[in-house]
Parts: sequence; structure tokens; C-alpha cells
Amino acid sequence: MTDRKKNGKISVGKISLVKRAALLTALCLAVSGCASRRADGSGQGEPESAAADSGREPGSDGSAGRESGSDASAGREPGRDDPAGKKPGNDGPAGEDRAGVQGEEARTVAPAPGSGGGAGEEPEVTADRVKTAPSIKPESDSDSPAGQGAGAGLNAGGQGALSCASGALSASGALSASGALTPASDASTSASGTGSDEDNGYDFTICFAGDINLDENWGTTQFLDTQENGIYDCISEELVETMQAADIMCLNNEFTYSTGGSPLPGKAYTFRAKPERVEVLHQLGVDAVTLANNHVYDYGKEALLDTFEVLEEAEIPYFGAGRTLGDAMKPLYLEADGKRIALVGASRAEKNKMTPQATETEPGILRCYDTELYLQAIREGKENADFCVAFVHWGTEYSFELEQVQPDTGREYLDAGADAVIGAHSHCLQGMEYYDGKPIIYSLGNYWFNEKTLDTMLVQLHFTGSDDDGQLEVQVVPAVQAGYRTTWASEAEEQRRIYDFLESISHNVEISDEGIVSEAG
Repeated sequence: MTDRKKNGKISVGKISLVKRAALLTALCLAVSGCASRRADGSGQGEPESAAADSGREPGSDGSAGRESGSDASAGREPGRDDPAGKKPGNDGPAGEDRAGVQGEEARTVAPAPGSGGGAGEEPEVTADRVKTAPSIKPESDSDSPAGQGAGAGLNAGGQGALSCASGALSASGALSASGALTPASDASTSASGTGSDEDNGYDFTICFAGDINLDENWGTTQFLDTQENGIYDCISEELVETMQAADIMCLNNEFTYSTGGSPLPGKAYTFRAKPERVEVLHQLGVDAVTLANNHVYDYGKEALLDTFEVLEEAEIPYFGAGRTLGDAMKPLYLEADGKRIALVGASRAEKNKMTPQATETEPGILRCYDTELYLQAIREGKENADFCVAFVHWGTEYSFELEQVQPDTGREYLDAGADAVIGAHSHCLQGMEYYDGKPIIYSLGNYWFNEKTLDTMLVQLHFTGSDDDGQLEVQVVPAVQAGYRTTWASEAEEQRRIYDFLESISHNVEISDEGIVSEAG
């Protein structure tokens, strides 16, 4: 079973922590058994465990895991059984080129593949990250007898602490989730020397999605409440699996979590979700959200403060807003595969500025109409992390054309130290460009925001290499939002149409049939 394909595509078939624990436990018992047989010279020895005497099946007490091939179905790579189209991240055969069309006209969207796509199967919890399993999915390994036994060998921090009684085999620390997603504890830690491996090699993916809306009176949420499987009937399985498989999954939280506050006077659209709706983020595998947008303050100060508390209690870190200006400017530091990543958010989306910037004493967002504070935050993030991504709320709604301020300031953000710039707010896709070898994704568009028929996408930033030689690969996972559902574009022809359209509104960008974005020329 492979870890992650080195060409940047996601594999959800990694061996989970509990499986690795079970396998190591089995090895320990085998070594102990060998030692006892050598000690008595008979070559027979005593039974390896009480389980052998009692007639229990191997693995029922956690001493042995499932056979190495038994997890192939549960952790099948997306696209392996998908002859009709390429699954997200799959190097399937190239589709035929098609002229791109775009707009809000009605389209028939090809349904997601059925049984061939691994329906109902849960991506394995990998050694790189541990995520909350969707409630409608099958039981995880940790719920099985074997998983429970293996889990006993893990300490509270998820670190391996297994060792054989004979001392012949020690796995202390071997099960450490070196790439596990954890908020970095010290914002002042230097970026140098953060890699955990001796060669400082790394391989991780950050996935980004655009606008979602869980407002109680909005069509998306009302549709969600009528679906038997909740959010899994609103966003197709392939997209959810891609989100869950990412080392860091980040999206734009375009509403507030609260039951309090009042709509801002004079604002046409105000969005507020009940606090319990935050569970949807867990179901989608979301690890962080940006609050730097024009709707997080729709119900005023009280609801904004409620939003902070809801996300904090749900253990979903946020950035781009805070109780003070210092909090709003502070980069969010996360770790993946031994590397420290800074996420920094700001907004300049409103013509009529109704969402306040935080002050020394009042909560709010970080604005970037004047870029000075945002540039300062980006520099701070880069100085204290290995990589820095700027997530900006900007642009004109439902326009594929950029405002001149987007390329002008986007390049400033890269010059200040950002390794990539990700944009949102326009509610439709906007183009991309490379500047000084680094990508600007001008808008991710709606991800799951309304009923309009619009192209959308997930964008994956795949970081690989070493401190001496690193690469950043960008991959588009194409999708279509229509009728309160967001569906992966499964057909090669539909994928190529979306790629061609993105190329047509981008600058110096080419997109391969596998969705890999590269600098043209």
C-alpha cells in the first residue's frame, strides 16, 4: 500500500495509526515467541498469548491486525474503479479537448459514479493526520476489536509507545504522526529547523474551497435538512473524500454561528447559522476557516463573538478575524509533515464597508483596502513558518473579470513572502496567474452557496521536496454547483471544458488533463 503518490495526487490508502499499532503488536508477540523458543531449546515454546489457549481468533484482542490486503477496499484510491472519468487526483487517460462554455445557463451535470467510486467507503485515518469520521460512514478501525487493542498502545497525544517485553523491538515514537495536523503552539518559533526528518523531506497537501453558506433561512440549509444523509447528499462523495484526505483543508466560512444579534440595518443579505451547524465542517474534514469576509459580522458584535466561541469549542481554528486587531492580524500556524504553515486572511470585498475592521478594543476582521497591515501579517507569517498562504476576500461578484487591484495587490502579497495567494468572494471562478514562479488563484467561486449553476473547484497545493529543493504543485479538482448540490465533474469532457475555461480567463497558465496547473511559456 502506497503512501502518497509523488506526482502530487492524493491517495487515501495509507495505513492508519491503529493498523500500524496492531501490526507492531503482532511483531512484538512474534519476537517474544521466538525468544521463548530459543530459551527452552525445544523450538516449540509456549503459546504466544492467552488468546491462543482460549481459541480466540488472531487479532480479536488487538494482538494482530487484519491481513495486509484487507484494507484495500476501505482505503481504495479515488478513481481506481472509474473507467468513465478521472477521479480527483487520478492520472487517468486524457479526455478530448472541448471548447469551454461558462455561465449560469442550465446544464445537465453527469451524476457521480456509483459503485465503482467506492460509495459508502471511509477514507482511512492516515499517519499524517487524524480526522473525525463522518457519522454515516462505516465504523473506523478504532471501533473494531483489533483497533481497540492496538489503540491501547497509543498515548493521549497519538504517539506510539509500543515496546516488546523482551526489549528486542521498540516502537517508541515510531507511530508518531509526524505529519499530523496540529496548531503550532508558539507563534514565535523560527521557521528554520522545523522539519522532523533527518533529511528534512516533506510531502503534504493543503486543499482550499470557496464560499459555503449554512444560514438557517437560505436555500442550501433548507435543502440540507431534507436530505437523508445531510451534507453527503449535497456535496458529492468524491469531493468530500478529497477534502478529508488533505493534510490541511481550509474554506471560506461565509456566515456567522449564533442565535443572537440583529441583522445589520440596510444590508441586503445577512447570514446566520445555528451553532450546531458547525458539525458540517467536521463532516467535511475542514481543519481551518477564514473569517475575513463580508458576512461574518452580519448580525453584529454579539454574533461575531459567538462565532469565535463556537469554532473554538469545536476545535476548528480560524484566521482573518479576532477579538482585537492583533488577533485578526495574527497568522494561523498549522503543522503538516514536520513543516509549519502560516495562513493569513484579509478582506476588501465591500463597496459599502459595513463589516468593521477589528481595533485594539473591539472585534472585527482584518481589512486590506490599505494593504499595510496585511503585508505586515504576511511577513510575520513567513518569518515564523516554512510556508505562508494568503487567503483574500476580494473582487466583483459574478464577474470573471478581475479588478485591477487584484493582480496589483496579489503580487505585493507574494513579494511580502506568501508562497501562494488564494482568493474568494466573486461567487464564480476567476482566473489564475504565476508571478515570480508563485501562483495566484484569484477566486475559488461558490463551493456550496446557492442554487445557481456555476463551475467551481477545489484547489490543492501540494508541497514536496526538502529544504534544499522544494516544489509547489497546484491541482484543480473540477466541479459544478447546481440546484443546491455540488458535484465532482466526473466525465473527461466536462473536466476539460472547465480547464479550458479557466485557461481562457487566466494569465500565463496551462492546465493538464489531470488538472495540474503550470506556468505557460
